Amino acid sequence: MSEAMLSKVRKLLAKAEDPACTPAESAAFTAKATELIARYGVDRALLAVRDPTTDPVGDRVVDVVAPYARDKAGLLAAVADPLRCRCVRRRQGDGFAVHLFGFASDLERVDLLFTSLLVQAAHGLAGTPVPAGEHPAAFRRSWLAGFARVVSQRLRAAEAGAAAEQGGRSVALVLADRSDRVARRVDEVYPRLRTAPPRRLVGGGFGSGAEAGRRADLGGRDVVDGTAGSRPITR
Repeated sequence: MSEAMLSKVRKLLAKAEDPACTPAESAAFTAKATELIARYGVDRALLAVRDPTTDPVGDRVVDVVAPYARDKAGLLAAVADPLRCRCVRRRQGDGFAVHLFGFASDLERVDLLFTSLLVQAAHGLAGTPVPAGEHPAAFRRSWLAGFARVVSQRLRAAEAGAAAEQGGRSVALVLADRSDRVARRVDEVYPRLRTAPPRRLVGGGFGSGAEAGRRADLGGRDVVDGTAGSRPITR
C-alpha cells in the first residue's frame, strides 16, 4: 500500500475511532475507507499477476489478549476471511496466538482494519449499557459477535464490488486463485488442522453489536481463525 494511500486510510479510520464522532459521521468515514481498502486489494492482485515478486504469500502471528480474547480472535477472522486471508487460532496463556496467512498486501489490509476495529468496538461496548437482568460478560460477547458478523458482511460486499468494477469474471478468477494459494499454504503448515465446533452464545447483545458494526469505519463506498519467519504483533 503506497504511503499516500496508507496515510489517507489511517486518517479516515482515526476519525471514526474518535469517541466524539457521531454515528452519521462514522458511517461516512467508513464508506470511503472500505472503498479504498477494497480497490487497493484488487489493484495489488492484478499487479502481482504480472510480477509475483511484488506481493508474495506470507504469514504473521497476531497476539490476541484478554479480556474477551476469543471474541477478539473472532473479529480478526471476520476481517481476514473476506480479504482472502486465513486464521489458525492457538491457545496462548489466557489469550490466543493467531497465525495469519495471506498475500503481503492482504495481510497489511487486515492488520490496518483489525487494529482500528478493536478501538471502535471498545468505544461501542463502553457506550452500550448492559440491560437489567443480563449477565455483563454474556451480553458483551454476543455484542462482539454481532459486530463481527456485520463487519464481515460489509467487507465481503465491498470486495465483490471492487472486483466487479475492475474486470468482472477475469478479476474474480485471479482473486479465487489467490485464495486457493493461501489455503494450500495453510495446509502445508497445518496438515492436520481441525475445525472448531460452532460457538453458542446466550447474551442479548447481538442486535446492538450488529448495529455498531453497520456504523463501523472500515476505511467504502457508503460515502465517502505456525510462526516461522513471522513477527509478533501485540495488541
